[in-house]
Amino acid sequence: MISDRKLEHLLLCAHCDVQYKDKRTGFEDIELIHRALPEVNKEKIDLSTELLGKELKSPIIISAITGGHPSALAINKELARAAQEMGIGMGVGSQRAAVENPELTSTYTIARQEAPDSLLIGNIGAPQIAYADQAVEMLDADALAVHLNPLQESIQPEGDLDATGYLDSIGEIVNTVDVPVVVKETGAGIAAEDAILLESKGVAAIDVAGAGGTSWAAVETYRADDRYMGDLYWDWGIPTAISTVEVSQSVNIPIISSGGIRSGLDAAKAIALGADAVGVALPVLKEAYLGYKEVINVIERFQESLKAAMFLVGASNLEELKNSNLVIRGKTREWLQEREFNTKEYARRS
Repeated sequence: MISDRKLEHLLLCAHCDVQYKDKRTGFEDIELIHRALPEVNKEKIDLSTELLGKELKSPIIISAITGGHPSALAINKELARAAQEMGIGMGVGSQRAAVENPELTSTYTIARQEAPDSLLIGNIGAPQIAYADQAVEMLDADALAVHLNPLQESIQPEGDLDATGYLDSIGEIVNTVDVPVVVKETGAGIAAEDAILLESKGVAAIDVAGAGGTSWAAVETYRADDRYMGDLYWDWGIPTAISTVEVSQSVNIPIISSGGIRSGLDAAKAIALGADAVGVALPVLKEAYLGYKEVINVIERFQESLKAAMFLVGASNLEELKNSNLVIRGKTREWLQEREFNTKEYARRS
């Protein structure tokens, strides 16, 4: 059952080592250029932004994590309470389970109940056109995420291995719902070629959800009887920093950078590379079991370390951070240059 699978995913993410083994996010290769004369008052740094038609107090979104199992209700409640209090966005996990079993609806609707003013993002799979309107209505969603997870499906014992027609399906979803559509990967990143195709179908934003954080091949490895495929593809994917550059240099729609972002410094680097917001998942999931105040503590640490990075590069707001100087080094530069992306344009732009 889908509901049982959701519970397994939650427990595995919370209690097992599901991080990438040898592949990193790529942010370790990004060096923001220090300004000894920042000419900025740190106490007056503005983190606010607008995304998908909603005002956010900071560019942080609690990424799609869960829903669809009774135990998910308590987690989404705590996450939503934190999102409401902090003025940030939140996504829910795939809503397919509740569409097919209405008894599970409350595990998603609790998010809107607890976060009446927050940016809430619904979630369905690319083939699930018939679920689109119902998913938006269920959550009173401000936007709808369409998730892409070919890596997970290929490892999952019950995975759907027919991905033909996904692009056209996404185009139909865009034309079906009355809210912006965000297309998001689930941990393996999005390449420039796919981003261009998605923009052509009218999607409003792209969440790159790159490699380097939680590996869904790893999650499915723990569930599989035969670990061979999961072990082989544990580190598959485009690192988050690289995916952020590939997408931001290829399309003209908002970009959410997620996948292994563990601090405000990572967030600052992602935004300086071209992201409009960042998504966090695993760090807040683990704290949600303890309560919304612990989630708030995580978000506050993110915000303070983001402000520190902005202070050190002389950025008083996110637009200035986007135009700050940085150097791309190592494997990240090697990848991007082989793919013919301009890495030098970031170094002297301010």
